Amino acid sequence: MNKKVTAIFDGNVLHPDAPLDLKPNTRYVITIQELSEPPVVGDAWDVLEAMTGTIEAPPDWSSEHDHYLYGTPKRETEGAE
Repeated sequence: MNKKVTAIFDGNVLHPDAPLDLKPNTRYVITIQELSEPPVVGDAWDVLEAMTGTIEAPPDWSSEHDHYLYGTPKRETEGAE
């Protein structure tokens, strides 16, 4: 069994960010890795909001998503020459 858990260390004890379904009084091996950014806590909208502006994409990405995702021809845009 492998699990990935985030936790906060208060100087004495590690406090998991979410409840763990581990068997009490059982020894576990824990690997510690520092996170460069705190994890986003919340629902999917909170995660998307935190990611806003972090991904580089062409300026017409939202209007031409089918072109970039599936390779369809670009649409004719009004005012384009």
